[in-house]
Amino acid sequence: MHHFGHIAPEVRQRLFHREPGRFTAASPARLLAAALGATLYSPATRPRLARDVVKQADRGVVSMVVCLEDSIDDADVQDAEENLVRQFRALAEGSRYADDPPLLFIRVRTPDQIPDLTRRLGPAIGLLSGFVLPKFTEERGIPFLEALSGAEAASGRRLFAMPVLESPELLYRETRVETLEGILRAVDKYRDRVLALRLGVTDFCSSYGLRRPPDMTAYDVQVVASVIADVVNMLGRADGTGFTVTGPVWEYFRVQERMFKPQLRRSPFHEGQADALRAALIEHAMDGLLREITLDQANGLLGKTCIHPSHVLPVHALSVVSHEEYSDAQDILRPERGGGGVLRSSYTNKMNEVKPHRAWAERTMLRAEAFGVANEDIGFVELLAAGIPDPAPTTRDA
Repeated sequence: MHHFGHIAPEVRQRLFHREPGRFTAASPARLLAAALGATLYSPATRPRLARDVVKQADRGVVSMVVCLEDSIDDADVQDAEENLVRQFRALAEGSRYADDPPLLFIRVRTPDQIPDLTRRLGPAIGLLSGFVLPKFTEERGIPFLEALSGAEAASGRRLFAMPVLESPELLYRETRVETLEGILRAVDKYRDRVLALRLGVTDFCSSYGLRRPPDMTAYDVQVVASVIADVVNMLGRADGTGFTVTGPVWEYFRVQERMFKPQLRRSPFHEGQADALRAALIEHAMDGLLREITLDQANGLLGKTCIHPSHVLPVHALSVVSHEEYSDAQDILRPERGGGGVLRSSYTNKMNEVKPHRAWAERTMLRAEAFGVANEDIGFVELLAAGIPDPAPTTRDA
């Protein structure tokens, strides 16, 4: 699979200086973590789950989570498990994605679901990339990780964990540092199995009875922003001890009324002759999403949890490395620059300081491998326009 694979080859050639690289579930974990992109969640109760996976993969989704936790009623868990197993088997038997599926994960409720589902899936376990672990702390998380290690040994398949950081202990100031230290101990012990850490901002907000409106991002809710900062500080470092941390979910896909002005400037869309696209993005709350994705990246997050298919392409479009970023990263990482120093960027608009900017350059090149590099005259507007046949997404696809 590869990002933007649903777009015609001649269009990709026009868009990309360097096309997104190909990867499979067997690729190195470092690349997979960077390539997760927009991870689309779906309740395990969906009656046409197998068809949904194929449909979304055809639209450019490369990672999905089938949820047995908060998205379904407590009374529906047994039926959801049975449906999940049935749908995975159908996907394995009758889909063109049977041999090269998107990255599929199961969000479980309890540790014992991991070996149970692994056993029940049978040969369809070959579709599974791992499990999403809810409300992760050291105390609650270790049993999940132990169960995953056992399931991996029993199935003979590499299985990854994606812990969700969403517990009140992480949010509250008096327990935050201790909780973060415990999480770090747990995930460091199972480092080879932890693909990425996911932020559960909806649960953070619920602890204070909050819900951010579509005009605001997670970074405008200060109690949430402070947690994101501390998670990145302790768990997202670029010194080899950190992990990929993904961005929080965006809850909106249509806005009935807005209080503040739209957050998308007109000029990039006017220049690209994409006024209709801009209008559709604003109507469907995508201007707030685009701003939050940009802030995610500025704050050290990569990828994003998504609950609606219309959110996928904006995440991927803004994950593509610009030609300018790529040029800077190449200059910084040239072997002859190993001793450090300062140089003017090839775009002659900034300073590139080799040693301080090296970690950024390395991360940028990894993102380029996963999402590609845009041509010099291509911006996110052209990437969005090329990937959305109908720029007005509807809730019928939810």
